[in-house]
Amino acid sequence: MPHDTPLISTIVGGLVLAFIFGALAHRLRMPPLVGYLIAGVLVGPHTPGYVADQSLAPELAEIGVILLMFGVGLHFSLKDLLSVRGIAVPGAIAQIAFATLLGWGLGAFMGWPTGGSLVFGLALSVASTVVLLKALQERRLVETERGRIAVGWLIVEDLAMVLALVLIPAAASIGGDGHAPVEPLSAGLNRLLGLDLGIGGMIAMTLVKVALFVALMLVFGRKLIPWTMHRIAHTGSRELFRLGVLAIALGVAFGAAKLFGVSLALGAFFAGMVLAESELSHRAAQESLPLRDAFAVLFFVSVGMLFDPNILIDKPLPILATIFIIVIGKSVAALLIVLAFKKPLSTALTISASLGQIGEFSFILAALGVELGLLPEEGRDLILAGAIISIILNPLLFFLCDRVRPLLDGAKREEVVAAPLAAAAIAAQEEILPEDDEVHPTALSGHAILVGYGRVGGIVGQNLKSSATPFLVIEDSDKRIGELKAQGIETLMGNAVMRETLDLANLSAARSLAIAIPNAFEACRIAEQARSVNPSILIVARAHSDAEVDELKHYGADTVIMGEREIALGMVDRLAQVHHESVPYEDERGPDTIIPADDAPPQRE
Repeated sequence: MPHDTPLISTIVGGLVLAFIFGALAHRLRMPPLVGYLIAGVLVGPHTPGYVADQSLAPELAEIGVILLMFGVGLHFSLKDLLSVRGIAVPGAIAQIAFATLLGWGLGAFMGWPTGGSLVFGLALSVASTVVLLKALQERRLVETERGRIAVGWLIVEDLAMVLALVLIPAAASIGGDGHAPVEPLSAGLNRLLGLDLGIGGMIAMTLVKVALFVALMLVFGRKLIPWTMHRIAHTGSRELFRLGVLAIALGVAFGAAKLFGVSLALGAFFAGMVLAESELSHRAAQESLPLRDAFAVLFFVSVGMLFDPNILIDKPLPILATIFIIVIGKSVAALLIVLAFKKPLSTALTISASLGQIGEFSFILAALGVELGLLPEEGRDLILAGAIISIILNPLLFFLCDRVRPLLDGAKREEVVAAPLAAAAIAAQEEILPEDDEVHPTALSGHAILVGYGRVGGIVGQNLKSSATPFLVIEDSDKRIGELKAQGIETLMGNAVMRETLDLANLSAARSLAIAIPNAFEACRIAEQARSVNPSILIVARAHSDAEVDELKHYGADTVIMGEREIALGMVDRLAQVHHESVPYEDERGPDTIIPADDAPPQRE
């Protein structure tokens, strides 16, 4: 069997170099995706040495896009999507129109035909799925209102691009030699019935197919997909369950693209959103996570492969103009649109930073435009260069937004205080600072800080509340934040990995910190920062393995509870109650749920 196959060499070369340069970028305090892009440039055709297969890499990357959108759908519900339609639909359409107009202007200035300029503008108007979701996930914003608006905005952009991919060939066939591809269903009706539906008919057919796909997913998929996963789960085979998750994600995405003309990413998103109504959605997300991350890395590698560094020297001014449209023009437009809908400044800044880049749909539009003879190859090169540079600049854009927001908030608060009438001042303050996900510093001192309020954190929090211990919760789930506020529990919206969030929790004056999140990497960073700020604070964390226990203790945790060990000790204690007649400790849930007994159990960590 030959070992030098294009598929294996592309995967190995891409992942190994991505790991090396991603680790180097992280060491230099840069986003790892910068290293992934550099790895792609090195294995691309424009640099000496090994060249990966340029046809396989984008297809492998598409798998990452499918799994990523499937994972986002698992954390979404139809209610969440419909709740943001009022801003996502008109906002995305307005932003696409503005960015397309800017791109058309640049293309016209460079002497391109009108069709090519419009394709160029459309390619600059749509953000990358992978980059946007990576940024939201790193900041734990997917489940917040800002995250839902950003994802809803992304879905509208995807639908608009699906429509554009139908209209562009149709327009090219009318204005050109008539040999460009057209929408297949319209062409079939034309052959069978002799009906020429025209562009209007093609648009109608596309919308009908998309609506039919959505209806099938909501009517039949909501019952069939969860039922299938429950049946697989009952087999007790983890291997079959993992395979079922991947089969549903990839199968629905591929079927949606082939049968209904819907993008792969959009099909995967609806599959995840339907499965989200099942109790197995959390487990499905965990099973798909490793492959999702691996193939998402290949996406950035494939983008880097398309980049020719020589264009930076040959066409510096057009590149600067392209980057200005992507990073500044789109972001400012999104910022003003969101503020026009009277959303908080934090939401407007998050949306604007999220959309300040372009990605996979831009490459598809560029390739289609060149194939149809609408867009010159120079335009495709500018789109690729703009994508690479905007993806690299996107983390910096988020950083600047995080720094600007407190300054703008402070200026607005000063204006409120300076208002002549107290009633008017209060009304203005409520308008500027609505109850969304804005965070404010706590006034607590000598308190406990609880990071995460899931299954473990919820038990810890309820015990802290019942014992009248002063505490606050750091949580990033919008739904849980609302539940905690309803119970009168002080909360901070945000990611505890960020130093700013810990500062708002008054970490320096806290007595204890309970890290209840399951992610050991984030828990280590939180423990390390907490120990540096407050050396005397008690840090309690959770782990899933002995290696995680050692790592957390190395970074400053005083006590680390390993779930499997505690389960085993609980079983030992319960058995001791029967075989050694020990008396169990009872709580409000009954004697079968609490572990301690009179017989001393093995020493716990």
